[in-house]
Parts: sequence; C-alpha cells; structure tokens
Amino acid sequence: MQKLFLALLLAAISIPFWTCSKNGEADTGPKSVEVTRQTITDKALAVGTLDPENEISVKSKVSGVVSKLYADAGDFVNAGDLLLEIKPDPTPMELAEATRSQEIAKITLQSAQRELIRITELRDRKLLSSKEYEDARKLFDESNIRHKMAKEKLAILEKGKVSIGGVNIESVVKAPISGFILEKSIDIGDPVVPLTSYQEGTVLLTMADMASLVFKGSVDEIDVGKLQLGMEAQIDVGAIPGQNDLSGVLKKISLKAQKEDNATVFPIEIKLNPSDKIVLRAGYSANANIIIKRKENVLTLPERVVTFRNDSAFVRIQNGGESEDGEEVFVRTGLSDAINIEIEEGLQEGQKVLEKPVKSID
Repeated sequence: MQKLFLALLLAAISIPFWTCSKNGEADTGPKSVEVTRQTITDKALAVGTLDPENEISVKSKVSGVVSKLYADAGDFVNAGDLLLEIKPDPTPMELAEATRSQEIAKITLQSAQRELIRITELRDRKLLSSKEYEDARKLFDESNIRHKMAKEKLAILEKGKVSIGGVNIESVVKAPISGFILEKSIDIGDPVVPLTSYQEGTVLLTMADMASLVFKGSVDEIDVGKLQLGMEAQIDVGAIPGQNDLSGVLKKISLKAQKEDNATVFPIEIKLNPSDKIVLRAGYSANANIIIKRKENVLTLPERVVTFRNDSAFVRIQNGGESEDGEEVFVRTGLSDAINIEIEEGLQEGQKVLEKPVKSID
C-alpha cells in the first residue's frame, strides 16, 4: 500500500514538469512579437444616452377632464391626427359666473341698442350733434363685443368648443407633428390644467420624430481639447450588442465643464446617421468612440514592448548573441490607440522585438 501511494505521489509531481516541457516555447528562449502592418485609430470615449433631437410635450388650451383617447404610447401619428378629447368640467362657481356675465352683457347690449335707436332718430331730426351719435354708436359696438365674449366663454365651459373669427377652438387635442408617442401622462378621467401665459399646463403626451436621434453624453477633459466639430463617431448601444452600423457626426461641444463623480467632463452631442437596420429607442444607454485620427497600413507594435525614456522610445531586438536581453535600439513612434503604437522609424516589417522581461517578486 505504501509503494502504491509513493508511486501516485511521484506521478502527480512529475506531471507539471512534463507539461512545461511539452508546451515549452517559453523555455526555449525569450518571447518576442513581430512588427506588422495594420490600422491605428486614436479615439475619445463618450458615455451617454440616445435621445430624440426634438421632443415635444403636448398640452391643452382648455381645462376639463380627459373623456376619450385616440392614441397610446408607442403609436405613430401624423400631424393633425386626433390624440384625445377633453370634456369641460367647470366648477359651479365658474359656470355661475359665466352664465351671469353673459346675461349682464345681454342686458347691456339691449340698453345700448335702444339708446342708439333714440340717438339716431334725434340726429335725423337734427336735434343732436354728430359727436353724440358717434359716442352712442361706439357704446353699442363695445357692448356687442362684450356680449359675444361672454357667450363664447360660456360655450367653452359648457360644450368645450366655439368658433372665433373663423377659427374653431375645441376640446379635441391634435398631433402637432408626425412622429411616435413616447409617453402618455394621463388617462381617461384625469383632470387637465390648460396652457396659459401664467401657467405651464398639464403634459398630456410626449412625442418625437424617432428618425432624428442624437447621442447626448460627456467626454473627459483630457480628450475634449482634441475634438473638433464634424468628427466621425461609432456608437455602441449596450442593449444591442454586436451592431457596428450605428455612426454619427459630432455636432456640439459644450464650452462649460460639469462635475460627475469628482471628474471634470464636457457635454457633447452627436447627430446619428439614419439606419434602417437597427430599431432604436429613446433613452438607450450608449458609448460613443469619437475618431480623432486614423492611420492605415502602418508599421505597429504592441505598446507594452516599447520603453519610453527621456522623451525617446526604445525596443530590444535579438542580436544573435548569447544574451537573452538582446540589443536596445531607438525607434520613432507615432499614433497610439493605447494598445498598439505606430513605428515610424527604426524597425522593418516582420522584424522580431523582444518582450520586456517579467520582474520576479521576491
């Protein structure tokens, strides 16, 4: 039994050594990488969301309660389509005041009309001057207008619709633009506060043209100095992985910084190019890679093998000697994407460059 245990123990100990020798490219000499040609792209990362370029809040100009809904969130509507209908719901005091105001205006109009008739007869008999007739005519016209205003106010409170100067004012809310309904803020029976010059009014629906989207995000202050309007950008949407067709153009760079999580960032906007291959939704989280500069078919190396010292760059190459450290040579570097770096001078395509030695931890 002891011999069997010792045999198994020796076999277990020998497996790692055998494995290392079988996979042992690293044991035969120092590791190296090859100088190759590829594309180097310097990019600035922006984090943000996709939003409609113009989002509209639909409001009502009359008060009341929602009585009918003709569209719902997610529906596409054309400009002028019916969205909802509002039933007037005046308070008893408002209805009473409007009714009495209309009655008073009617009485005032009738009185002004009788006075105008009397003044006209006296003028025709040359017993009154033209000035007195003009004053009576003016009073009648003003009374007539006040009576019409009182009738129109009462009609709006009672029926929710009226025609003023050939323009129909009604309690039916229509779509101001063609687009999708993003959000419905009300339901049947909900009260509606109208939009006036002194109050914002109830937001009934929000609409947007989803064919015109923008990426709204922010970039770090380190990168903002490199950006220029018109730069191309690639958009990565977290909810749609693997899609590479979404692109855009940088259209706005804020002049004022903001603080986010103790970091200084600058808001930016990217106008998205139209795409019929991806269904986009407002509010999607996304990252934008803004292309600052791109070089194609240039000599490159992994940046990890380059040593920077005194504003110069060096790499180590095999010199054919016995030293595993190789020979250090000067190289002139160019564009970097933080992973690979361009080699402008000092190396040739296919040349081997030694990896930096791994430091041992004592």
